[in-house]
This record gives sequence, structure tokens and C-alpha cells, in this order.
Amino acid sequence: MTDFGPVMPAFAELADGVRRIVAPNPSMMTGPGTNTYLIGKSEIAVIDPGPLLTDHIADIRDKAGGDIRWILATHSHPDHSPGVARLAELTGADVLGMPAPNGEHQDKSFHPTRVLSDGDILETDEFVIQAIHTPGHASNHLCYRHAATNWIMTGDHVIDGATVVIDPPDGNMTHYLESLQKLKALRPAALLPGHGARIDDPDAAIDWIIQHRLEREEKVLAAVKENPHLTTRELVPYVYQDVPEKLFAWAERSLQAHLIKLEADLSTTMETGRWKII
Repeated sequence: MTDFGPVMPAFAELADGVRRIVAPNPSMMTGPGTNTYLIGKSEIAVIDPGPLLTDHIADIRDKAGGDIRWILATHSHPDHSPGVARLAELTGADVLGMPAPNGEHQDKSFHPTRVLSDGDILETDEFVIQAIHTPGHASNHLCYRHAATNWIMTGDHVIDGATVVIDPPDGNMTHYLESLQKLKALRPAALLPGHGARIDDPDAAIDWIIQHRLEREEKVLAAVKENPHLTTRELVPYVYQDVPEKLFAWAERSLQAHLIKLEADLSTTMETGRWKII
């Protein structure tokens, strides 16, 4: 769940007019930190300013080297979008994305001045960025395709060397798997994740996530069949033997997402908080 690979530099130029800054918020769930991307040279689009950290906001402005005109968020989780409002206040930039849904893990300070839909484009003299709606990890999750390189900035939809938590009710496992297939069909040249290093074999990375989720689903079915009438929390040790116990609370959220998907697929059902095979 948390193998984010080798240590990355705090700042890197990935291509002409595409730069990455790693926010100083490393953790078990964020890996080396949240990736902030700077697109353009004279007029800059910032993607995912990350958490509201004064030094990180200052670093974004310093590294931009031009006029920050647009700020985009992949989604409104607290490690991706809280820096948006402060950066917009300092720069006067337009804010693009989808509004935050209801939920305790949402950044209520995120208010886009331009609400994006699937396929919408930000076109400038220097670059073109296309929004791709990829619900699953979050209902308002967007990936952004950089047209010149055909690289896609994936936020938490695909991250390097790890899987993300799908947290109902906003997180949805069925939507997540569908969005992964949607992203793969775009045939990106590389993926720039919200956490971890650039992914140069997108097909392999996406296939691995899909296979991992389907294998986990099979474990869920087997666990419910062998241990009927357990609660979601009681099922966690049977399904997540490979996960440290300290992560069981997060594992329970993804387990619930699997169970909800299986219930929709008419494979499992819940009665009085306990699960069984249909």
C-alpha cells in the first residue's frame, strides 16, 4: 500500500515547461509528499498546490518564474487543495476544478471560479490542458492531460508504487475501476502522479491496479463465504492479512467500498450490519 519507491528530489524539471515540486508533507499515506506541478513558463498553471503550508506556497511562487494565472485541483482532499485559496489570494489566479462534495475528509475552502467538466480545455499560448473526470477515489476527481507531451497528471487516481484508499460514500469502487479503464484508453505517454515519481509505463501501472483490486475482491468474497454474518470491521483481518494492523482503519474503508460494489453486483448483502453471500 505504501511502497513509493526511491527518494525524489524536492524540485525537478520533467519536460520543457513542466516542473514538479514535492510538498513537505511526507507520511504513510502521502509517501514523499504531495506533488505540485507547474505548467508553462511566462504564464503558469499550478496543479495541486497541496496542503496549506506557508513555505510550500512561497516555494511555488519562487519556482514559478512567471505569472501564476491558473490554479487547478485534481480533487478536494486535504493533502491536495487547501493551498489553493491562499495561492489564489496572493496571485489573483483563476481557480479551476470541481466543487468539494459533502464529507468530513473534504476541503471546504476549495471554491473553483471555473467549474470543469469532462473534456474541458484550458488553452493558452504556451500549453493546452484537458480535464478528464475520473471519479472513484473522489467523486470530484479530475486528471489533467498535457497535450504537447500526452502526459496525464493523475492526482490520487494513479500513484506511484501504491494503491489509494477508496472511502465511501464519496469513494466508489465501481466508478474507480471504470475510470482506470477510461484513463488507459487515452493511451498516455506517461503518468505524473499526485504522489511518487513519473510513471513511464502507464498500461502496466493501470493493469496492476485493476488486477490488484480484482484479486482483493476475490478475497472479500471468500472471506464473506467462509465467515458469514461478520461486520465490515470484523472482516478486515481476513481480507487484509498483507496490511499492517495500524492501517486497518483505512483498509476498512476500502473493504466497505468492495462490499458495496459486490452488493450492487448482487454477490453480497448486508443485514443488520453483517454481511453474507447472496
